[in-house]
Amino acid sequence: MRVDLFDFELPEALIALRPVVPRDASRMLVVCSGEQLYERKTGDLADLLRPGDALVFNDTRVIPAQLNGIRERDGSTAQIAVTLHMRLSGDSWAAFVKGAKKLKVADRVSFGDGALWASVVEKGDAGEVTFKFDVSADALDEALVSVGQVPLPPYIASKRAIDGRDDDDYQTIYADEKGAVAAPTAGLHFTPELFEKLEARGVSKYFVTLHVGGWNISPCKGGRYQRP
Repeated sequence: MRVDLFDFELPEALIALRPVVPRDASRMLVVCSGEQLYERKTGDLADLLRPGDALVFNDTRVIPAQLNGIRERDGSTAQIAVTLHMRLSGDSWAAFVKGAKKLKVADRVSFGDGALWASVVEKGDAGEVTFKFDVSADALDEALVSVGQVPLPPYIASKRAIDGRDDDDYQTIYADEKGAVAAPTAGLHFTPELFEKLEARGVSKYFVTLHVGGWNISPCKGGRYQRP
């Protein structure tokens, strides 16, 4: 397969660095039979659906999987940027690392001015690194909240710094089950007001948990399932 065939030009002016306010004011492309296309707002979705229709939502919650670390080795230090993408066990994560060439197996890395430490246990050839943290399970989850940030898509992160607004902007309003390292972006356009319109229209809502990256496959409470 020639992946270059998927390349396309994306003008800078069309890259939104912040979501529109309110969320459901975002533009929505409507595709009708006969390939007819027209534009509406996401807030108009209830008008386009019929009583008895159903919508399925992914209630995954994005975790603060973006970490800035400092490698410590023989009195020397180096800065790295870590994006966790797959939890392997209670204390281990697979990650993509910017600056991975600065790491060796058995290196020690600190995050959050020493609030969290990890060891490098495996390293790939393309920036993939496996970290074993000094804490595990819930203690590790709590530490990530204190030292990590919500990871933004690269086309946004390359143009501005992550800030406190992203903690809310990059979660759906119905996010519940923590575990994703990226948001289910289509769901970001829904608002409480739109949910009220859908209910009044007689549209049913159902929730599943499908993590983008994050946890390995395992049963989830309430009969849900979470997948990497």
